[in-house]
Amino acid sequence: MGDQSKWAYIIGIPFGIIALLVVILIPLSFSDLQYYQYGFLKRKSTGTVSLDWVYSSGRHFVGPDYEFKVFKADAHFEELTNIAIFSFDKLEIQVTCRFQYFLRKDDMPLLHETYDRFYHPVIRTSAIDAIKGTAPQFNTRQYIGERKLVEDTLRDAVKLRLGGICCKKDCVDLTEGCVEGCKPYSNCTKEDKGLFVDVKYFQIGRVLIPSDVQDRFLLSLTQLLDAEQEQYLQDATIVRKQTEAEVEQIENEAREISQNGTAQSSLITSRANAQAVAVVEDARNSGLSLIYNRLNLSSEDHKASFNYLRTLRDHESVHMSVNYNTLISGLTATGGG
Repeated sequence: MGDQSKWAYIIGIPFGIIALLVVILIPLSFSDLQYYQYGFLKRKSTGTVSLDWVYSSGRHFVGPDYEFKVFKADAHFEELTNIAIFSFDKLEIQVTCRFQYFLRKDDMPLLHETYDRFYHPVIRTSAIDAIKGTAPQFNTRQYIGERKLVEDTLRDAVKLRLGGICCKKDCVDLTEGCVEGCKPYSNCTKEDKGLFVDVKYFQIGRVLIPSDVQDRFLLSLTQLLDAEQEQYLQDATIVRKQTEAEVEQIENEAREISQNGTAQSSLITSRANAQAVAVVEDARNSGLSLIYNRLNLSSEDHKASFNYLRTLRDHESVHMSVNYNTLISGLTATGGG
């Protein structure tokens, strides 16, 4: 019984130690990376970093003697305040720029070999150099009035300097496709990859110009506004004159149309009256012919006497009477016989 206990004790101690080590070492063998982190395996005992694999977020079983050397996987925010640049018109101005960039996972071994984790100053310095090299393409007025054009041009320069000329890996399968003119990834060298980062966004902030230049701009702007005002006044005068001329022309046309209408109306009325007189005269002549025939008046004297009597009858101031003793017919005016 004593020997069995002795052997159990001898065997149990190593197994217990092993079990204890397992319980202790297994949790220590896991290492975590957050969603905003990349990592390389780093040996704790020697400090050696393995660049064979870039780890993403998650819990990884790496062993008790390993930990992660962490890099940022999310956006890096950089602000370049009051960069002194020269414009096309040889004036020194100050520009504040901001940009956001991401580390390229596939190129992180090259990044580590070249800069380790001390890439931030290099990124800033290279971005400033790219901005200063591109800034002289624009004059001072463009920095104020054409900010979108300036911003796009500076952004492209910074992206090219920091990101290089290589296409993204498998960019053909990506939604945005490959950048026009980029070099195929399989043919790229280390120098073609820039600083191994992708610049996603770029913004221009405040633009500071010298006070004397600003005064000149304000003066020129005021003069421009005065010129525009004078031009508007001249245009208004021209428009008023044109309007008056058009009104006068329309009124003349209206008067001409009215006069033509009046003349046409008078002509039509005259023609109608003439036609009416002609019709009446024709009817009168026809009626007289009929009367002459029925009364058997063939002598011209008789016809003249008849016409004379008819004329007297139509006269308003004539009163017709018959006197058998003296006259056949007589003219009696008002107050006379």
